[in-house]
Amino acid sequence: PSGQAPSDIKIRDVQFAVNEGADEIDMVISRGKFLSGDYNFVFDEIAAVKEACGKARLKVILETGEIGTLDAVRRASDIAMHAGADFIKTSTGKISVAATMPVTLVMLEAIRDYYYQTGIMVGMKPAGGIKTAKQALHNLVMVKETLGNAWLSNEWYRFGASSLTNDVLMQLVKQKEGNYQSGYYFSND
Repeated sequence: PSGQAPSDIKIRDVQFAVNEGADEIDMVISRGKFLSGDYNFVFDEIAAVKEACGKARLKVILETGEIGTLDAVRRASDIAMHAGADFIKTSTGKISVAATMPVTLVMLEAIRDYYYQTGIMVGMKPAGGIKTAKQALHNLVMVKETLGNAWLSNEWYRFGASSLTNDVLMQLVKQKEGNYQSGYYFSND
């Protein structure tokens, strides 16, 4: 559900998707409410969407490029996890760079602290800014050092970076043929 949609529409959208067989749901937090300091509303809305998910996993998108400071990213991460998020995600990928190393580290540290407090694993998906295989490797090292090996699977950590795919393909071709191909050599989809 969109972050701008009213809560009742978000709930109906989730119920419809789950009834149609969805096993994962993405929702965007209500950034206006978050930025105005109405954290209880944000918590309650996430909890209601989680309830509507039933057995489906809930991925809560923070839109970190819009919520500002690292302190705000930490607060939004904590709210999302305590409200029932199974995954937290930086961005829809439709705004300016959101998955910076500092933002991702803050979210990973929030996941680690939540895990230490509750014993519940929460997944992470950085999206919006990871464009190269080297950036992806930097992120994977950060996950391993912050959360450990248990999070190094697609069940708990995923990249939301469509442009990353082509760079990974270029790197694989380079390994096989010894030189880089043009970016135009690969499909954009």
